[in-house]
This record gives sequence, C-alpha cells and structure tokens, in this order.
Amino acid sequence: MKSLVYCFPTQPHHVDWMRAAAPNCEFIEATQETIPERIMDAEIFVGHAKVPVDWDRVVEQGKLRFIQSSAAGLDHCLAPSVIESDIVVCSASGLFADQVAEQTLALLLGLLRGIPIFYRQWQRKEFVRRPTDDLHGKRVGIVGMGGNGRRLVDVLAPFRVTMRATDFFPDRKPAALEELWPHTRLEELAAWSEILILTLPLNASTRGVVDKTILRAMPKGSYLVNVARGACVKESDLCEALADGHLAGAGLDVTQVEPLPETSPLWGFDNVLITPHVGAQAGTRTDDTTRLICENLQRYFAGQDLYNIVDKRLGFPHPSVLYTLRHQAD
Repeated sequence: MKSLVYCFPTQPHHVDWMRAAAPNCEFIEATQETIPERIMDAEIFVGHAKVPVDWDRVVEQGKLRFIQSSAAGLDHCLAPSVIESDIVVCSASGLFADQVAEQTLALLLGLLRGIPIFYRQWQRKEFVRRPTDDLHGKRVGIVGMGGNGRRLVDVLAPFRVTMRATDFFPDRKPAALEELWPHTRLEELAAWSEILILTLPLNASTRGVVDKTILRAMPKGSYLVNVARGACVKESDLCEALADGHLAGAGLDVTQVEPLPETSPLWGFDNVLITPHVGAQAGTRTDDTTRLICENLQRYFAGQDLYNIVDKRLGFPHPSVLYTLRHQAD
C-alpha cells in the first residue's frame, strides 16, 4: 500500500474525499512540526511545508514520487535536489484567481480613490475633499499571465483600461489584452504602464526583479500593486521611489519579510496600502483545494496528464495545464 502524507487545513469530509480518490493509499496526517520526518515515509506528499525540510535527504531516500502542493508558490519544496529528481510536482496555481483579482481591485481602487488618506481623516472626524485618481482609461501592465494574471485581465476589462503583459510563455493572448510580450521586455512594459501589477511566481530569475531600474522606468505618478511574492520586489528601491514621489502609491498584499517588521519604512507612507497576504483567502478554499487534489490523485494513479504540473526549473506550470482555466473552459 502506498503512503500518502498530508498537511493542509482539512475537516473529516475532506479526508474522506481524498480516500475515495486514492483508495489504495495509507493516509498519514502530519503537522508542520512533524512534516520533516513524516515525509520520509511518503510516496505522495499533499500540502504545504512551511518549515524547513531536508529535501536532499528526501531525494536520496528515493521514496517520494509526487508532491501535490496546496499553495501556488513552490519555493517551499523546489530545492535543487528536487528539481533534478524525478519527483513530479503540481501546484495550486490559479485556483484562487477570483480572490486574487478581488484583492488586486481592493488595493488598486483604494489607492486611486485615496482611501488611506480619507480613512485617516475619518478617524480624526475631518471632512476634507482631496484629489483622487481614476482607474478607467489607465494603461495597465500585468507581469505574469498565469491563472491569476489571466483572470485579472477579465476583471479589469470592464474598466475600459488598456492592458499589456509579459510572461515566460507569451502565447495564448487573452482577447482583452492589447499585447503579450516575453518576460525579457519587463522594463519596456514598466515604461508604458501607469499601473504595474505583479502576478508572477517567485524563482531564481524573479527574485528582486522589480528593482530601481524597473521602478524608475515607470512613469512619474504611476502605481505598483504586488499580489505575487514580496521577494519579487527590492523593497529598499520601492521605498526610495515612494519617498521622492516618483511613484504615486503602492498596494502590497505581500512583502519581502512576512510579517512585515514594525521597523519597515513601508508602514510610514500615507500612499501605501498593506494587507497581510490574504489575496488567496476564500470561504471555499479547503473545498476547492481538496477537489483539485482529488482530481490529480485520480489522474496520478490512472497514469493520466496532471493539472498544474510544474516545470520545476521555472517553478510554475504552463498556462495550458492550469486547473482553473480548464474547468472554466468546460
């Protein structure tokens, strides 16, 4: 009997769903504290390790064959030894694209309509009219056309914005997107964008990719919104661009260090909206995650193509295999 170790928030019925999808597996529940040892006995790991795991030892042991992550980001498991191994990795990319799009809108509209400033006035019982900005008619650049980026195109289209994007796979351009460029044209996209939204994955090539060069390429008075990973942005350069007024504002659901330290200068800007990495929160999160897990468990044992299978060297799946997009098409 194959051993399946899982660690993500579940209720008994979610485990029942997984057992039905993989009836020939022995299910072992792990906690974050016990993952490092439990995973040594697993052929399949389902969940998200938020604690250090000795992946070199896991690979050397040679038992683990399949990782189904319950998260979109895979920096928790894509160690060099895993990348070089035969272990199959699937992500939850795009599964919560609706929620990430809503979070993006909340941050973006909050910035444009001056909500941080007006909220502080409200606390002081001040009724003072101040200038606001518009979303309609803006030039919006999106960095990353995975499930989140593609859903964001759909959500922003009714605002009559003009959208361009960059991606590692610059094909399958959404109809509402004016142009889709390769990721190597990020600086050009930044120079064009009045609003730059980050929905890209974190890997070796994207860590700190939004630095002084990219931020200074953006037009003066433009906005940055990050709903990707905090480490994609060099925060010292972002603070500098905010402090001297080059950027009109920033909306951040993610930061380089989480929780964001109290000493971070980002807390001191009136034109910065910060939320504590809640973009993928959803009332149906565990149900939806478990459905994807069950679908892939059935496919894994049937020898069928898997949803969200990851190109381990890039750290994310090709858009053509995303679970959310497939089911929307159905």
